[in-house]
Amino acid sequence: MMKSIKKNYAYNLAYQLLIAVTPIITIPYLSRILGAGGVGEASFAESIVSYFVLFATLGTTTFGQREISYYQDDIDKRSVAFFNIFILKFITSLVILIIYITTAILFFKSKIYILFIFNILAIMFNVTWFFQGLEEFKLIAIRNFICKFLNIVCIFLFVKERTDIYKYCFIISFFTFLSDISILPYLKKRIHFVSMSDIKPFANIATALSLFLPTIAIQIYTVLDKTMIGIITKNTLENGYYEQSTKISKFILAIVASIGTVTAPRIGYYYNKRNYESLNELLYKSYRFVLMLAIPMALGLFSVASNMIPWFLGYEFEKSIVLTQILSFLIIFIGISNITGIQYMVPTGRQRLLTISVVCGAALNFILNIILIKTYQSVGAAISSIVAECMIAFIQLYLVKNEVSIALIIKSAVKYIIAGIVMFIVLNLFIIKMFTPHLINSLIICGIGAIIYFLILFILKDTLFYETLTIFIGKVHKINKSTN
Repeated sequence: MMKSIKKNYAYNLAYQLLIAVTPIITIPYLSRILGAGGVGEASFAESIVSYFVLFATLGTTTFGQREISYYQDDIDKRSVAFFNIFILKFITSLVILIIYITTAILFFKSKIYILFIFNILAIMFNVTWFFQGLEEFKLIAIRNFICKFLNIVCIFLFVKERTDIYKYCFIISFFTFLSDISILPYLKKRIHFVSMSDIKPFANIATALSLFLPTIAIQIYTVLDKTMIGIITKNTLENGYYEQSTKISKFILAIVASIGTVTAPRIGYYYNKRNYESLNELLYKSYRFVLMLAIPMALGLFSVASNMIPWFLGYEFEKSIVLTQILSFLIIFIGISNITGIQYMVPTGRQRLLTISVVCGAALNFILNIILIKTYQSVGAAISSIVAECMIAFIQLYLVKNEVSIALIIKSAVKYIIAGIVMFIVLNLFIIKMFTPHLINSLIICGIGAIIYFLILFILKDTLFYETLTIFIGKVHKINKSTN
């Protein structure tokens, strides 16, 4: 039975927001307790650990989701696929865990690195990819909500002063592990044990490695920024400014990127069934939906940053204003590349094209970081990230131009661009200057921006907006009718 794309989007949106919401809720508190220096120290250490996590994963997460999506209707084949992928990932994680522990003891002076060991343990037992492949996002969202809630509670209970940075690192690492193992009991109804003759984990290693290459490249421009800021500037404050700004932009990005995670298994299913008509219809609708959300969110975040950052992070983080404004455009470019790369290229077996695009972007990002960070510090890293993501999005669209119409995508975005520009001009010329930095004022600015944007779409009679509005009104009417 096929799951509802709309319901799965809602569940996965909740899942992605909960991943992002922990730092968003705790950012104002931690910014004041740990300061820019403490936040930067934890961020730098976590960036180092993430490289080990990357090699522990070895591309199996993306590969696993794709393979399970092919066999949604066949418990025998998906059971074999599950055990092969899980065993391969467990072995690679165990090897990396041993290397990491040895490295941490011999070379890393701070015990922070030991505390992050749970990040690698989490990879060993992570099976989220299996449930994503089955399109069971409700289960993932509920489990994640509980763990993230406990995470937040523990941060507020136990992190009270600057020296509690070790407690903070343990909490975020441990609950990452707890979140991943908590879903294991739900496997028993969805798989069964298979014959030992079917267990061939290393038979999949070539495909996993082909998906690992773009993952490495993506890691370069998502994590290496922080590493290079720390190495080049030798200033934890710069890493602190950059870390908090990226968390804010990624929180907004989660809303946009969720559609890709939900639709990728369905596209994989359509592709495996050779149902290309349904595949293309879903793909173009995804582009429209992402652009309808990404454009106003990017321009809105850019506009409200100067009002939001002072009360949200504290005046110590004033530099994060310009960083947040620059990084806000990640929402548009990553939104597009998420559809083309993760939602289309991976499910249809075009990971080679994905690799080409992200390697080019990563190389550009690395070169620009060397040039710009030395002079402009964290601002240079932010500019490098934007240029790299823009390049990746355009390369991907060019590589699939014979299958995906760039003109059709641009045409579908025209009304959203017009509405976004009108909103941006009104906010920055007339609205922003009327309000001082404050939570209520930031919310008012965002509300005004949303009203302007959707009013323009209403006037332009955008069909996707009308469809979404009709569904929303129908849901509200149904709720009111059931309560009366």
